[in-house]
Amino acid sequence: MELAAIGKVESSLVDPASAPKQGSEGAPDSWVVIEPQMADALDGLAVGDEIFVLTWLHQSDRNVLRVHPRDNPRNPQRGVFSTRSPDRPNPIGLHRVEILAIDGLRLQVRNLEAVNETPVVDIKPVIPTDNAG
Repeated sequence: MELAAIGKVESSLVDPASAPKQGSEGAPDSWVVIEPQMADALDGLAVGDEIFVLTWLHQSDRNVLRVHPRDNPRNPQRGVFSTRSPDRPNPIGLHRVEILAIDGLRLQVRNLEAVNETPVVDIKPVIPTDNAG
């Protein structure tokens, strides 16, 4: 299996411990910066679109199988696959964001809780459920 970054996150968030658990919980506006060889893949994206940004959570612990949800020790431990914990065997982040601006190879987005320099591995559109069929 091969996985290659298509870009990276530029954000004022630098410490995973102080980042919000979810983007809607106070994440600052940030940028997804795409590698030049991926420029054609941006065709069709527009300001106002909702997209999923998939990231490689490079600072995560890949040996974790059980966690206290939301890092709260009062919550009973659960299997990591039943949580959104960044610590997991394959630390793929899934972020639903809105495009605020497009500047060449840069997408300014809202609600991205990934820290600065997080590798981006893919972008997919959010498809409204009324168009899913």
